[in-house]
Amino acid sequence: MTDFPPPGDKTALEGGAQITPRFNADGLIAAVATDVATGDVLMLAWMNAEALAETLRTGQATYWSRSRGELWRKGETSGHVQNVVELRMDCDQDAVWLKVEQTGAACHTGFRTCFYRAADEDGSLRLVETPPAGCGHDHA
Repeated sequence: MTDFPPPGDKTALEGGAQITPRFNADGLIAAVATDVATGDVLMLAWMNAEALAETLRTGQATYWSRSRGELWRKGETSGHVQNVVELRMDCDQDAVWLKVEQTGAACHTGFRTCFYRAADEDGSLRLVETPPAGCGHDHA
């Protein structure tokens, strides 16, 4: 099923029992993945209708790669899969929250999460997670 019903009015979006995603002009919806055990935010990605439908159907997180212009089955090549425990839609159905069991690193850099740096008041970034061994990035 990749043909979701069109979004309804405010009452249907906020209180209805049917998924009716509000995709943006590019046909995408934001998807946030969090670790089901810790609640940590792992990553932000995008889904099109096909990715959302496949995620619902398989229980494996599937996204739309904007850079490659194709479906991205998380972990298909790395083995770092995301098993979806729960998928939630936000109040107006323009964002998805995936609670996942993460195998391996969520980030392509090898970090457990894509949010491994914190911003300071001066705009500089500092590392808040341990760099993965041999990641090849300068994290000084």
